[in-house]
Amino acid sequence: QVQLVESGGGSVAAGGSLTLSCTASEGTFTKYAMGWFRQAPGKEHEAVAAVSAGGSSKYVDSARGRFTSPRDNAKHTLSLQMTNLGPADAAMYYCAACGGLWSKCVLMLPSVFPHWGQGTQVTVSS
Repeated sequence: QVQLVESGGGSVAAGGSLTLSCTASEGTFTKYAMGWFRQAPGKEHEAVAAVSAGGSSKYVDSARGRFTSPRDNAKHTLSLQMTNLGPADAAMYYCAACGGLWSKCVLMLPSVFPHWGQGTQVTVSS
């Protein structure tokens, strides 16, 4: 079972940028499509992005144009580069590995991502 560890969270002023990282424990990382989700207090998990094993990506409307998520399969890492952050982006951010075909993973439903990291907190001050 792949284990995922997120890092890079912190506090940033509105309009600022932050890059999160997700490191996988094993070489089978290359077989997984990956996703980023976030959860604000009192709210459910919200999808942010999905990245195929080959690096193709899809972003939700709120992230498109501001967030990018490259992956480095040689280093077993996935990044989330976030720019122009606003208070609505404040949340716990999770990376997750998808257990199915890209056609399902790209829908970004939490239920098809069985492997999750512990999360990293992002705070945005206005």
